[in-house]
Amino acid sequence: MTRTAAREIAVHLTFELGFTGQTARELLEEALNRKTFAQIGEEEPLYAEYPNETQRFYISRLVEGVYDHTPELDDYISKYTIGWKFSRLNRVAIAIMRVAMYEILYMQDIPNAAAINEALELVKHYEEPEVVSFVNGILGSFVRGEHIPDPVNLNTQPEAQS
Repeated sequence: MTRTAAREIAVHLTFELGFTGQTARELLEEALNRKTFAQIGEEEPLYAEYPNETQRFYISRLVEGVYDHTPELDDYISKYTIGWKFSRLNRVAIAIMRVAMYEILYMQDIPNAAAINEALELVKHYEEPEVVSFVNGILGSFVRGEHIPDPVNLNTQPEAQS
């Protein structure tokens, strides 16, 4: 399983959190096991391969992180969706943006551009082209507006002269 597939599963679980009333931990215990993957994998190819330990950690980290930071992430989404009420936004797009914003804010091993590009690929898979443009605008504005440094650039900046 690729990181892209693991991210997509995390988006599915993040989306599901909005409807179940479960905590992230409860949902992960129910969904992130071999039996569930075997059942879902019969009809959904994304779930055909059970994630290894590293991938399960990544999925769990995303789902729990988004769950723990949902109010903050939703505030950012609301801030950059100028002219739109949060309640009118597409729920799949919200789940994808929450995951991307969490990666940008809290996962320093993922470049901002990679988080945004992966989010856009997911939106392309599930939504119409105008939603892709909408999400791209929000995520780009978020990174620029919040002055979020790219972790790649942080690692490559020259050291200060003494």
